[in-house]
Amino acid sequence: MIIILLSLIITLSLSTIITFLLATRRKPGSPPGSIGLPFIGETFQLIAAYKTENPEPFIDTRVSKYGSVFTTHVFGERTVFTADAESNRFILQNEGRFFESSYPGSIANLVGKHSLLLMRGSLHRRMHSLTMSFANSTIIKDHLLVDIDRLVRLNLDSWTGRIFLMEEAKKITFELTLKQLLSIDPCEWTENLRKEYMLVIEGFFCIPIPFFSLTYRRAIQARKRVTEALHLVVRERRVEREKGVKKNDMLAALFDSDCDNITFSDEEIVDFLVSLLVAGYDTTSTTMTLAVKFLTDTPSALAQLKEEHEEIRTKKGASMALEWDDYKSMPFTQCVVNETLRLSNIISGVFRRAMSDVKIKDYTISKGSKVFASLRAVHLGQDNFEDARVFNPWRWQKTSDLTNFMPFGGGPRRCPGYELARVALSVFLHHLITRFSWIPAEEDKLVFFPTTRTQKRYPIIVQRRNVVVE
Repeated sequence: MIIILLSLIITLSLSTIITFLLATRRKPGSPPGSIGLPFIGETFQLIAAYKTENPEPFIDTRVSKYGSVFTTHVFGERTVFTADAESNRFILQNEGRFFESSYPGSIANLVGKHSLLLMRGSLHRRMHSLTMSFANSTIIKDHLLVDIDRLVRLNLDSWTGRIFLMEEAKKITFELTLKQLLSIDPCEWTENLRKEYMLVIEGFFCIPIPFFSLTYRRAIQARKRVTEALHLVVRERRVEREKGVKKNDMLAALFDSDCDNITFSDEEIVDFLVSLLVAGYDTTSTTMTLAVKFLTDTPSALAQLKEEHEEIRTKKGASMALEWDDYKSMPFTQCVVNETLRLSNIISGVFRRAMSDVKIKDYTISKGSKVFASLRAVHLGQDNFEDARVFNPWRWQKTSDLTNFMPFGGGPRRCPGYELARVALSVFLHHLITRFSWIPAEEDKLVFFPTTRTQKRYPIIVQRRNVVVE
């Protein structure tokens, strides 16, 4: 009996290994590379690199060995990496023609099958357009700027002594996003929901097997609690709507989006909200934190930024609230925003899947192949930016060429909230600089897994300046 069992195990093991090798062997004309271990591939090497201050060697060493288009095997699937601007633009611009969105199972399971991230075709175009309609310049100018300014100032009112800047920034952006999506003001409920979201995001880049990863298991459990909370909100709002109560937010737009004989179930709406909360919350708050860190480490840039905002503050007199004209009079601030986005690479890259055989750099990307367009590799490439790994906001005063600059992706899937993120960051920097001085409480460093952040949440000691608050 034992011999039969051992024979069965050996047979199954050999069969599994052979199946893996057949599935992952390099096809003629495909990009060169290494697929690493069975099933795991090079996932652990990628994670190990991104948990350090300098994840570049993972891509750098492979680019030097194989070229700017190479093959690896990460997060359970053979994946073609592209590390040059031309290839990335081609991939992003040909969404729906040669490529379609396709993210690792860990991300797909956590954001939900009805999320904007995973939508395709006409439905994606429709929902992307709907999201844009709530985050374009006109809407920000006429409606959202008031809430952004108010919530930033409200949060800064409580700052004193030693704070964790990343934690405080996350509170601000989460509250802004909830206000925009659900018209919910800050309260104990929003703070509890934010803490659950932090657990969800921690599980984004794990091998998507709960038994294999405790972090992923916790993320799945947190997602369940998040969706339960949002389902309750959706049900309550449906009841209010039937009573004639209407609000001007994303949820109301989803309720009203019933043209073309399409209506959304509560499950579809909740998945959509989950993905928008992730997009609006984590990336913007991290950009806020890293902008302050880069400025603190570059005193000359901070001094010039202070001059710009002090001038705005002086012109406004007693009024603290920023208006659209104030935002448009921040040219050096926009240089700081660009450089922070370029250097930090909150979105490291985008995942796609080839819809047919595609030629890239003399290689054939086979139909069905997973592709990762590395935005980070382009932004930090010495051929694209001089002293690419140095924070230098002045570089943006010398050029208007944005060819190699893609912090919000591109093509039909370009982040619909890109302008909103820039406004939120500019407003935050204005009020921080004009109301506080600060010093780092201790040394901190950047890490890039599961998302870009500082290791210790960037603790700083703030001191309030003598500013008369309206």
